[in-house]
Amino acid sequence: MTSPQLPPASDADLAVLQTQLGRVPRGVVGIAARCVCGNPTVVATSPRLDDGSPFPTFYYLTHPAATAAMSVLEAGHVMKEFQDELAENDDLRAAYLAAHEAYLRDRAAYGEPDEIAGISAGGMPTRVKCLHALAGHSLAAGPGVNPIGDRALARGTWSPERCVCETPGAGG
Repeated sequence: MTSPQLPPASDADLAVLQTQLGRVPRGVVGIAARCVCGNPTVVATSPRLDDGSPFPTFYYLTHPAATAAMSVLEAGHVMKEFQDELAENDDLRAAYLAAHEAYLRDRAAYGEPDEIAGISAGGMPTRVKCLHALAGHSLAAGPGVNPIGDRALARGTWSPERCVCETPGAGG
């Protein structure tokens, strides 16, 4: 299950995130998922950034190999396949709606800007728009919470079970 009250990111985590992202990370409220080596894989981001901007993507996939794997799936039009499955499967639609609601609850623990009220990420609850966001949610929440994110992780070439980090471990 998701644990929205995350411990804060350490200085080592922030240094790894900067390397992963190629920029200074913004609005970090914690690390929501880690590689087996301890490096951040998913960062939890404040729903309102320091500059005042609303930011709906609470779970942000940062691991370079994971993001690359999701990009490959998106380029291979897997999102359309998942979208078609969503349109045809009542159980999948219900589970995806529940994932959307869980995402909103997790983010609400850190604030609820009016500008993003009811907006989660990745196209939830009716579309499949961004596999990066959906996989990030799956990694943060654990298997069985986000069915499309789970499917994307199962289809991708990256696995959270093995380390392929180029950055030394943050020591978690």
